[in-house]
Amino acid sequence: MAASIGAVVYRALHSRRHRKLLSVGRGLFSGARCLVAEGETHFGFQKVSETEKGEKVYHVFESVAKKYDIMNDSMTLGIHRLWKDILLHQMNPYPGTQLLDVAGGTGDIAFRFINYVRSQWEHQIKQKLKSHQNLSWEEISKSYQEEELKLPGGSQVVVCDINKEMLKVGKQKAQHLGYSEGLSWVVGNAEELPFNDNKFDVYTIAFGIRNVTHIDQALQEAYRVLKPGGRFLCLEFSQVNNPLISRLYDLYSFQVIPVLGEIIAGDWKSYQYLVESIRCFPAQDEFKGMVEDAGFLKVEYRNLSSGIVAIHSGFKL
Repeated sequence: MAASIGAVVYRALHSRRHRKLLSVGRGLFSGARCLVAEGETHFGFQKVSETEKGEKVYHVFESVAKKYDIMNDSMTLGIHRLWKDILLHQMNPYPGTQLLDVAGGTGDIAFRFINYVRSQWEHQIKQKLKSHQNLSWEEISKSYQEEELKLPGGSQVVVCDINKEMLKVGKQKAQHLGYSEGLSWVVGNAEELPFNDNKFDVYTIAFGIRNVTHIDQALQEAYRVLKPGGRFLCLEFSQVNNPLISRLYDLYSFQVIPVLGEIIAGDWKSYQYLVESIRCFPAQDEFKGMVEDAGFLKVEYRNLSSGIVAIHSGFKL
């Protein structure tokens, strides 16, 4: 199996079509951000109308939904799991936290949130029981049983995604993994969220904001739905700050990822778009400025893996 995949990769890398795509990718990017005229936007390296981008992005994720998680593991060699774990530890949610996870269709952030909150709660229960050494076994057992079916402290995570197919995959995963309490799924646009003002303690968006047509509008919506004191957290591919790693990363991105997309998901074009969309996303400092422009304070970012991805954080104060 491995040998056959290797042979397919070799043929794909040396195909005329791939050499052409590589040439186009390198020629258009060459270290610069994508520039477009007023009324236009970018879909990867293509210039399209704003309406057309929304439709194209929807079709990309509709196409890759069923293989999305497998491709994430393949493209990042599983490192995306570590990045998401770091995001949760930086969030450090407590029992009772109300989380909105935007563009979180397959549930990766939501499931980690539930696990983290449950772990925090179990630690609190253990500490409490240690201070009541005279409790009977029955009383200790009852303490756990009363809470085991619900998310501790009334915590709630809402997964909001514009793509119904991505949400469908997420719901199936949740059912298979046994997640139900404190978890809901909502079809919604990041640029026009279907929620009231001042509703959530934390807003997360992981590997989703670069696919939004109007990033500034999505950031304003994030600010609107957060409670005063609420936190914005964005995990996204960014600009590599090491020249050698940057070169290797570009080679891997343009020569390997679309090929993996063809082999695993049968979809070269969608993964070519995803690679190009990363290059068109603002660099760390530029995006930090956009988050600040939306009204957030104490905005900072943390580079992971030499800037391959970055976590931006801000507060509604």
